[in-house]
Amino acid sequence: MRSIFITGAAQGIGRACAEAFAAAGWFVGAYDIDAQAVEAWAAEQGAGRARAGGLDVTDAQAWQAALADFVAAAGGRLDVLLNNAGILADGPFAELPLARQQAIFDVNLRGVLNGCHCAWPHLAAGSRVINMSSASALFGQPILVSYAASKFGVRGLTEGLNLEWSGAGIHVCDVMPLFVRTAMVAGMTQVEATKSLGVKIEPADVAKVVMRAATEKRPRLHYLVGGATHAFRALLRLTPDTLAVAINRRLSGR
Repeated sequence: MRSIFITGAAQGIGRACAEAFAAAGWFVGAYDIDAQAVEAWAAEQGAGRARAGGLDVTDAQAWQAALADFVAAAGGRLDVLLNNAGILADGPFAELPLARQQAIFDVNLRGVLNGCHCAWPHLAAGSRVINMSSASALFGQPILVSYAASKFGVRGLTEGLNLEWSGAGIHVCDVMPLFVRTAMVAGMTQVEATKSLGVKIEPADVAKVVMRAATEKRPRLHYLVGGATHAFRALLRLTPDTLAVAINRRLSGR
């Protein structure tokens, strides 16, 4: 039975991915800072189908303990690591509390770095690491400055590790959705692009793409989710920075 370790699995994209992989017959590790939620979900899956526990992704020692426990329960296998846990805060950069912005980097980037580093001893040829990035990693976003920057970091980490670990037969990729209908996005109040572009992607849509990233024979480096995301990347490839700035200014109402 193939196995996948998922962070941020209590709700939203993480929960949708846990459900999709469980339905496909995988042994699923569902981890989240909300231990009660993921443990309740794992209990519903039945014996030998899932493992769950609390995990603060900013804590490297907690990562080591959780991975060791999961791999033992999975029969010594870690086929896929899905670094999904993330947080967001929207608002003018100079007005958002610095501590909140630092927390975004701690969870979104340091959490992914911790996961990759701590998973290395458990990964083998054929294993895959999937990092949850964002369409915000295509071009910096106003009102989401720190969030976008953290996802740029995830993109850079992904690209570098994919090259570095390819010699060991380990593929590293990321998934870049636009706005997804989750509690995190619903909590945004100042991002005009959600009004101009809408929130059209469901967590299940992202889970389908993650499944492709985990199972395709020839996996990609970047997986984009949503037609608008594909169109935006194509546009950025064809336009100078000045036009890209103008487009983003218009979408953000600035």
